[in-house]
Amino acid sequence: MAIKPFLKMMIAPESASWKSWGLLVLRLGFGLPMILLHGIPKIVRFEQLAPIFPDPLGIGSAVSLALVIFAEVGCSAALILGLFTRFSLMPLMFNFSVAAFVIHAGDPLAKKELALLYLFVYMCIFLVGPGHYSVDSAIQSKIE
Repeated sequence: MAIKPFLKMMIAPESASWKSWGLLVLRLGFGLPMILLHGIPKIVRFEQLAPIFPDPLGIGSAVSLALVIFAEVGCSAALILGLFTRFSLMPLMFNFSVAAFVIHAGDPLAKKELALLYLFVYMCIFLVGPGHYSVDSAIQSKIE
C-alpha cells in the first residue's frame, strides 16, 4: 500500500536532512528577494535616496542608507551562502527592528507587516542556525 510510506514520511520524527533543506529554502527565499527587491534598487538609486533617506540613528542619511545597503546586500549574500550566518543576521535583524519599531512606529500593523515578517524569519534562522547545507557547516566539519 503506497499510502503508508507517505504517511510515515509526513508524521515521522523530524530528520536533520529535512530541517537543513527547510533552512536552505528559508535562506534562499528571504535572502534573494532582499538583495534583488530591496538592496540593489537602493544601490541603483543611491544618489536620489541619500539626501532623503531616514536617519533614525542620527548618523546622517547617506551613512544610514549605506548601512542598510550593507545589510540588505552583503549580509543577505552571506545568509544565502550560510556564511557566518548568525553574525550576518545581526545587521539584518537590527535593520528590520528599526524599520518596524522606529520608522513605522506610528503606522498601522499592515504597514509594518513586511518588516516584521523579515525580522521574525531572521530571528528564527538566528536561533536554529543555517543547517547542514551551508558554508558554516562545511567550515565546522573541517574544524572538528
